[in-house]
Amino acid sequence: MRDTTEGETVIAQRLRLATGFHVSERHWVVEHLDALGTRLRSFRADQIDLEISLKDREGVEQRVTLECWINRHPRLHLVATSSRRDLSAALGEVRDDLVRQVDEAKTRTEPRSNRALRVVPELPEQG
Repeated sequence: MRDTTEGETVIAQRLRLATGFHVSERHWVVEHLDALGTRLRSFRADQIDLEISLKDREGVEQRVTLECWINRHPRLHLVATSSRRDLSAALGEVRDDLVRQVDEAKTRTEPRSNRALRVVPELPEQG
């Protein structure tokens, strides 16, 4: 990946653990979210900020929130949440939701995905 130190993924480099996660769980969380890194490869690592938080751990209203900021024009702020009781399943759900959101954001902003920009009108013949 671009702009990452060797052996360190963009997820490991840019993820900040917020409320609810212990520092000792960092490696486990990064492993669960690592598939997101392939979707973020088209952005420079220094353009990406990630934050994950966990509220009411093991409680009835447990909630995992994964936020992603991509500093480009226009600046993107993507948020994925899960209220699954199984923490591993919740991490998978927020990862998959954020992957979907990143894909949609790329589709909206890339000209090659805009049919109107791909169709080149034919010029009239001058005679």
